[in-house]
Amino acid sequence: MGTRGPCALVDTTPAKTILVYRNGDQFFVGRKFVLARRRVATFEALLEQLTEQVAAPFGVRRLYTPTCGHPVLELDALQSGGKYVAAGRELFKKLDYLHIVPRKPAKMRKLKEIRPVVHCDINVPSRWQGSHRPSRHINVFTNGRLFVPPVRVVLPRFSLRDWDGVLSTVGEKVFPLGGVRKLFTLDGHLLDNSKDLQDNHFYVAVGLELFKRFPYWRCRQVPADAQRKYMDAEKCSQRRKKADPKGTETPKHSSPPPETQDSVYYAKEGKERTETESLVHGGAEGDVYKARTPSMDTRVAPEVTEEHGVPVDVPVDQVPAEIVPEEEGAHSNTPEPGRGGKSIS
Repeated sequence: MGTRGPCALVDTTPAKTILVYRNGDQFFVGRKFVLARRRVATFEALLEQLTEQVAAPFGVRRLYTPTCGHPVLELDALQSGGKYVAAGRELFKKLDYLHIVPRKPAKMRKLKEIRPVVHCDINVPSRWQGSHRPSRHINVFTNGRLFVPPVRVVLPRFSLRDWDGVLSTVGEKVFPLGGVRKLFTLDGHLLDNSKDLQDNHFYVAVGLELFKRFPYWRCRQVPADAQRKYMDAEKCSQRRKKADPKGTETPKHSSPPPETQDSVYYAKEGKERTETESLVHGGAEGDVYKARTPSMDTRVAPEVTEEHGVPVDVPVDQVPAEIVPEEEGAHSNTPEPGRGGKSIS
């Protein structure tokens, strides 16, 4: 028979189970580790495994006993079922590690029983429903811009208390000329109170210009029932215009009513008074604008007759020129022109 080789010895050392705490952490309840010789052969391998599981600030470098804080330096010094404290390079911090109790989870409040919603079959207009709603939704056109679709505006509850707040909220989305100053319905009715606004209705924002009556209701975003309503109203107005085209015209030469004829503001036909007559003879008796006695300026001044012998100074340029007679000797002494003779004195 052949000889057999030596049998390989198998390590039959049983695995150890230890509980490891974190140094200085009074809320860490500890973590269990199973130390098998195949996986943890050296003490350095144990420290690396503790570093991954315990998550110390700078890694696990030391191992202490929980009561006295004696350091553990060998793998054989560990006892099965023992408790230890993993620490880094810091010193051991003495705590009551053996009596750390895990924190209890917070109690959840019991929710009240949710009852099903009872719906009512009564149809209430949106105007009355809006008193309990936190906000109101409206659609706003820009005045004169027929091809611009309406803008959906959400009016918060606090802005519905003041009409200026409603206009300022609409002005953040719609930009007419000069800002939003007024709100009109599609048929041209002016709104001045937030109570007149209704949910999901259409309005026109107007700035400094006048309201432009365009068929805004023909937009695709306007519901079909609202389009029929405004279409029927437009047809009725056209029929009234065709039936009575001249009914609205006022006669050009019509006599005013008798009440206006007696009024002081009505100009009666008659002879026009001159300015002097109106000053002297105008006004009724006791009128504050009529002087009872004529003033010194309006009195007629008496005429003064001029005397013939009174000398009158006349400017030099207005004095008539006098004719001076020439002397006979003046002609003989003057030399004839062209002869160059001398005068004989």
